[in-house]
Amino acid sequence: MSFHWPPLYEPYSEPAPPPAPQPPPRRWRRIRRLAVLGVFLALAAAAVFAFLRVGRWLVVEDPLAPADAIVVLSGRMPERAIEAARIYHDGASNEVWVSQPESPAGELAQLNIHYLGEDFYNQKVLLALGVPADSIRVLDEPAANTEAEVDEIAADLRADGLTSVIIVTSKPHTRRVRAIWKRRAGPDLRLIVRYPDDDPYDGAHWWRHTRDALDVVREVLGLLNAWAGFPLRAL
Repeated sequence: MSFHWPPLYEPYSEPAPPPAPQPPPRRWRRIRRLAVLGVFLALAAAAVFAFLRVGRWLVVEDPLAPADAIVVLSGRMPERAIEAARIYHDGASNEVWVSQPESPAGELAQLNIHYLGEDFYNQKVLLALGVPADSIRVLDEPAANTEAEVDEIAADLRADGLTSVIIVTSKPHTRRVRAIWKRRAGPDLRLIVRYPDDDPYDGAHWWRHTRDALDVVREVLGLLNAWAGFPLRAL
């Protein structure tokens, strides 16, 4: 009877490779593709809906009510001044304030050129439409943007012991004015925002007109800046 010694070590052999992953069944691949397509179509539909609606969404207006002052924001002359005169004659307020935009008056004065700014012509419009001169007030500080205008209006209201104002601006600018007012004026001051009845802005088809398209882009960017806490400021 023969005897066999066991081997001193097991011979080395390469480990078996892991089994190759099996492709998912065709039915699951199809479901996954349909799910990705559905998400893409939903995002595309939301983008189209926002594109079509944003022009009208920018336009807001408060019911007209008595206030301590009516303010004509700078820009779009003479539309805003005409609307302010109409509101004045409706008896909503006894005062009309005119915002003063920044202008090149100082530089032109050095050249002996007298510059008549937008606020001058807004006053002329108000006077021509029957607003008495002693009811018109031009704000003292030139404002670089809407934030500066709101700051000055709010400061003047508090200085005079007043609490409410009607701000007249253009249709696409109304929502941003309201957003800026809420962030900068404080809850103790009441805002009524209005726009001219004959404002030609077409919010339903804003992409058809260059001016309307520029308005929408500017106002959306301005709103984003306001919601973010005004990280971008005028130079």
